[in-house]
Amino acid sequence: MIDISNKNPTKRTAIAEGKIFLSRKIIKEIKENNVPKGDVLKTAEIAGLLSIKQVPFVIPHCHPVKITKAKLDFDVFEDNIKVISTVEGIDRTGFEMESIYGVVVALTVIYDMCKGYGYNIEIGEIKLKKKTGGKTDYTG
Repeated sequence: MIDISNKNPTKRTAIAEGKIFLSRKIIKEIKENNVPKGDVLKTAEIAGLLSIKQVPFVIPHCHPVKITKAKLDFDVFEDNIKVISTVEGIDRTGFEMESIYGVVVALTVIYDMCKGYGYNIEIGEIKLKKKTGGKTDYTG
């Protein structure tokens, strides 16, 4: 891991997003809460939040950080669901990996819960949308 001991703690925010492309039938089943494995979006939200807290255990060079806020939002469209992960805190290093990992896990849970309808499901467009705090801010 990189030495961050000389960096000053600052308020930091990271927002990431990604999409999962599904058939209209699957989207309908999710909206109507008819998926056999249960409430897809609630399960994905819980899994995403839990994963955000676990980043230093699965990504070797990530430092444990002091998260003060984490949330996942879902925008449901005709053929895809967009997951938006926002992570905030005060620390010496940023929250980009936590935010991205939250998106990845939430998308993977949606895939797992919906694969019974078929495997024509695609995960993509995962990216960091915004980062504030530290030396540089970023908006993508």
